[in-house]
Amino acid sequence: MPSYSIGQAAGLLGVSSETVRRWADGGRLRMDRDGAGNRAIDGVSLAAFAAGRAAGTHPVPPGVPTSVRNAFAGIVTAVRVDDVAAQVEIQSGPHRLVSLVTRESVEELGIEVGVTVTARVKSTHVHVDLP
Repeated sequence: MPSYSIGQAAGLLGVSSETVRRWADGGRLRMDRDGAGNRAIDGVSLAAFAAGRAAGTHPVPPGVPTSVRNAFAGIVTAVRVDDVAAQVEIQSGPHRLVSLVTRESVEELGIEVGVTVTARVKSTHVHVDLP
């Protein structure tokens, strides 16, 4: 089973190392010692903590049936508009998402730099790489 250092866990969770230490010291995140005596978080515990922390952060509005399960809350960092289409850039934590939408959608939704949005992604191909 993989284990993660405090710094690695912080990077995966998008928080500071100090925040991970506080969560561990407060009993919210289980942490053990590795063979060298360093604090470490086992991968299963970290995965469960991350999933629990994210639960409910990107809810689908009531009454909206959807099969989309990938949602990224973020802030719009750029909008480029031409006659018909628009490119919208969103920063969601450490992730940059770029969406091509119609100019009409941008105008109707009031999408502009600084607005918070949720990008919902439905994809037929998702590639998973190991570091």
